[in-house]
Amino acid sequence: MKVLELFYKNYRNLKDGKFIPSDKINVIYGENAQGKTNLLESIWIFTGGRSFRGTKDSDLIRFGEKFLDVSLNIFSEGRNQELKIEVFEKKRKIKINSLEKSSPVDLVGKFCAVIFSPNHLMLIKDGPIIRRKFLDAAICQVKPGYAKLIAKYNHVLRQRNALLKDIKYHSELLDTLDIWDENLIIYAQSIIKTRLQYVDYLKKFSQEFHAGISSQKEVLDVRYEISNFSQDCDLSLEFFRERLKSTRKLDVTFGCTNFGPHRDDLKIYLNERSAKLFASQGQQRSIVLAIKLAEAEIFKKVFQKTPVILLDDVMSELDEHRQDFILNSIKENQVFITCCEPTAAIKLQNGQSFRVVDGEIV
Repeated sequence: MKVLELFYKNYRNLKDGKFIPSDKINVIYGENAQGKTNLLESIWIFTGGRSFRGTKDSDLIRFGEKFLDVSLNIFSEGRNQELKIEVFEKKRKIKINSLEKSSPVDLVGKFCAVIFSPNHLMLIKDGPIIRRKFLDAAICQVKPGYAKLIAKYNHVLRQRNALLKDIKYHSELLDTLDIWDENLIIYAQSIIKTRLQYVDYLKKFSQEFHAGISSQKEVLDVRYEISNFSQDCDLSLEFFRERLKSTRKLDVTFGCTNFGPHRDDLKIYLNERSAKLFASQGQQRSIVLAIKLAEAEIFKKVFQKTPVILLDDVMSELDEHRQDFILNSIKENQVFITCCEPTAAIKLQNGQSFRVVDGEIV
């Protein structure tokens, strides 16, 4: 997977133009607020997701303009391909090799990338919803059909929750709950099994990378937690069926579904202690880096894909040993690194550096 060319028009503060990167390491440097992160973001959105900064599509349009147009030429699946995104107000239009697609979901799996930015420290600091979103986004890139599975589950979940709210006032509707329950458990079982399989890989590779980053001084562990049940609990349809029945009274009382993959969590431990509660800022950064490197390794070793790696403001807070370890770990990938200064610690063999000034790439 390689980025060949990026074209952009009306994208945030970037001056309209194109960017032709090296197929190895690309160092994008400049002062703050010049557009370095915007450039990475304009590449990332071709994974099919939203901005990694959590902004809406309409916020990507340069102030004062009504639309944006970005195109990414890539080498993937043994050939050159063109991906195109147009945003007009709140609507996103997708084209893949000049063919218009009906949904942004069609981009999922076409372009594979892994990104790390300071925002990703929220994986540890924030609540379970952030970690579930990370898992689902990572799985979607290697299993594009998973995006539709999540969409089906969320649709049934919304319908069930609406019914639960109505049951409080119309008890005769209680008998219809079984229909939604049966659909819900089928999707829930598939989602949880897929997540568990992915977390097995994530645990293995993140432990290896973290050992290298920490010079073998600390032990990282990640575990998938199923709504207050142990990871080795029964995952049969009957287990899900009985669990939903056991929480039905609670569900009706509160008007929402209290069991399912939408309530699960990815627990992160450092030396057997909660990383959220006990890890320092530096330790949390190393943990998230290890998890992100593991995400890239899963692409490569499990699914035979080599993702593009985007590192936003990562190197400045790492010592030379950690910088060398990370760059050595991703040397087979095409890499984009943003920083304020292209320091000597960033090795540029087989790579290029680009300066960004007021949205213009030099």
